[in-house]
Amino acid sequence: MEVIKLWGLGKSRTKLGKFLDKNGRSQNELAKAAGVNRETVSKACNDPHYSPTVKTLSKLMKAIRKLDPNAKPEDFFDI
Repeated sequence: MEVIKLWGLGKSRTKLGKFLDKNGRSQNELAKAAGVNRETVSKACNDPHYSPTVKTLSKLMKAIRKLDPNAKPEDFFDI
């Protein structure tokens, strides 16, 4: 029996959340790759008003660029 994962089902998602869904990645994976708390990634993926600190933004972008080397902070956050 094949298991189908439905990323972000029924959730309001930010640009970052949609990016993870599109790339089949979980919030846990991003948190681990970026070295940030899982709750921080959850806020970044679900709260449209979330604005990361410079340090957190740097860590997130380093991990995101492993999936998309051309990604820019403006692609995910209103900065």
